[in-house]
Amino acid sequence: MISQSDPASPADAPAAVVPVMRPRLPTADRLLPYLRRIDASRVYSNYGPLVLELEARLVDRFGLASGSVVTAGSGLSAIVGAILAKAGRATQPRPLALLPAYTFVATAVAAEQCGYQPILADVDPRTWLLDPQRLSQHPDIDRIGLVLPVATLGRAVPLADWEDFQARTGIPVVIDGAASFEQLSADPGRFTGRVPVALSFHATKSFGTGEGGCVISTDAPLMARVASVLNFALHTDRNCQMASTNGKMSEYHAAVGLAELDGWQAKQQAVDRVCAVYRREFARHGLAAQLHTAPDIGSSYVLLLARDGAQAEACRAAMTAAGVDFRLWYGRGLHGQDYYAGLPRTDLGVTDDLAPRLLGLPFAPDLGEAEIIRVAQAIAAAIPPGPAP
Repeated sequence: MISQSDPASPADAPAAVVPVMRPRLPTADRLLPYLRRIDASRVYSNYGPLVLELEARLVDRFGLASGSVVTAGSGLSAIVGAILAKAGRATQPRPLALLPAYTFVATAVAAEQCGYQPILADVDPRTWLLDPQRLSQHPDIDRIGLVLPVATLGRAVPLADWEDFQARTGIPVVIDGAASFEQLSADPGRFTGRVPVALSFHATKSFGTGEGGCVISTDAPLMARVASVLNFALHTDRNCQMASTNGKMSEYHAAVGLAELDGWQAKQQAVDRVCAVYRREFARHGLAAQLHTAPDIGSSYVLLLARDGAQAEACRAAMTAAGVDFRLWYGRGLHGQDYYAGLPRTDLGVTDDLAPRLLGLPFAPDLGEAEIIRVAQAIAAAIPPGPAP
């Protein structure tokens, strides 16, 4: 018998917390052949052989022409490189960069690093994306020098309407496509074109290199500028001729990316299994309509859309009690961040309504069935039967 002063037995101990994200990148064994190639070449950066091989393999995956992908040292560097190559730094007549309030802070940081004053716009309640038709009537349209649509939570941005917006307004457009790798791979004709798309290869993304990213565009001269901009705009004569940064991918991160591609099919199968179990368990509890998984969004995420703020709060409390971690991946919008609270903005009613209701649930390629059942049961206990949002 265990006395009150004895430590709790294993059966009485609380279960370990289910983490909201547990990334998995290639193992050391899978990296070793690539690391040995680095040892042999003694090239470590500056568009080395592994970086060029990774770019070529990504071009093949997206079904694009050679040179349509340029790697970067991070997702942020990819956005900055695309902005500087496409729009240049902000000018006095057009100092503003228009971006959605519902996004991660990197979007605003990239605009600021290129000299732009971010201004915030609301997203569409159905797509969670900026609407180019609506933005054509923006009151500050004559002072906007850049628009940064975002592939919200991996939901890729269709390019046709943005290419039309760019042609009609003359305002450069750069897509922050951070987590949309899979959707671009599945339908590159819809999501790639002359408007550059910046992807993140951070460890938390479905395709990861630890840190890294890339820019994708079918505009060959633009992509040549991206590659230059990310290397201090230095050429053979080492003469910097435009605004630039140091945003190159290293050979070591390219090694991770190549090993990731080698194992991509198996990783996708694991992701599909996790999403299928989530869908099954939420359907079991009558919650299928409130669950968002790949391929609708990026497979970095599994999301619960609560009906209202009260239901979201009940779900947060239930998950905390059950030892289930969760996130508001974009917080409550950029205007909810202390540093960005004062940014100019139009009405953000959709963002204010959506942000606290869209809860990030645990995800990992090797997330166990028992863990997913635990997540679903915690949420089901907090949500009474009722219509989906």
